[in-house]
Parts: sequence; structure tokens; C-alpha cells
Amino acid sequence: MVKKKKNSGKKRKQKLNGNAEESQLQSRNRLLKNFTEDAMRSYFKNLNGHQPADIYRLVIGEVEPPLFQAVMDYTKGNQTLASEILGINRATLRKKLRQYDLHS
Repeated sequence: MVKKKKNSGKKRKQKLNGNAEESQLQSRNRLLKNFTEDAMRSYFKNLNGHQPADIYRLVIGEVEPPLFQAVMDYTKGNQTLASEILGINRATLRKKLRQYDLHS
């Protein structure tokens, strides 16, 4: 007669949850440059023979809007503080907010 261990399913579930938490921690500890590199590798891999063009503008256009939105949310709309955090002058910040239709 084979005895089943009690809580073996519970321990397995805890281990799976632990692995998920470890994976999330590793993801949070990755540098932005790693995510960018992965995204660019994926982009080039999925071109299906097409020639890439204007990559710089594509990347900046994808990255700037959420960057500015996150900083504006963080500063609760304070453009002076946001421009200091971003390291740009207020006029440039206002221009970018208009460009991406993020002004309030």
C-alpha cells in the first residue's frame, strides 16, 4: 500500500508561486536597456524580410509619450518639477506634451 503525502499539492503550489514571485522580482530588477534590447531584437526578427527604416523616430515616438505621462502623473501636473526630473527645459516639455496630446 502506497501512502500519499499530505500537503504535497500544497507544497507544489507554494513552489510554483515562489517561482512566479522570483520571476517578477527578476523582471523588476532588469534594466530598461535590457527591455529595449529585447524589444529591438524582436522587432528585427519579425520584419519578415522587410527593410527597417527610421528606427530612431519609431523608438522615440513609442518611448516618449509614456515617459512624459508617467513623469506628469508623478509630479501631479507640475511642469516645472517634471522638466527638472526629465532634465529638459519647461518650453521643451510643453512642446512635447502638445506634440503627444498630453497637455491638460
